[in-house]
Amino acid sequence: MSAYIPELYWDSTYAICLALMEQHPDLNPEDVGLLELAQLVEQLPGFQDDPAMVTERILLDIQTVWYEEATNL
Repeated sequence: MSAYIPELYWDSTYAICLALMEQHPDLNPEDVGLLELAQLVEQLPGFQDDPAMVTERILLDIQTVWYEEATNL
């Protein structure tokens, strides 16, 4: 039985954050640049959105939530 993999889109900020924490537990969100973050998100299982649709604001939102979750803020 395979695990459920949710479909992820750029506006799925919290779900993306959780997937990043699961896929890359050793990464510190503060050390990830926006270009690298976009690449990491696009490589997540279940990512379905158009890579061309991403904006700096979306990436900053993802990085902020990831940081808050990773540091338990």
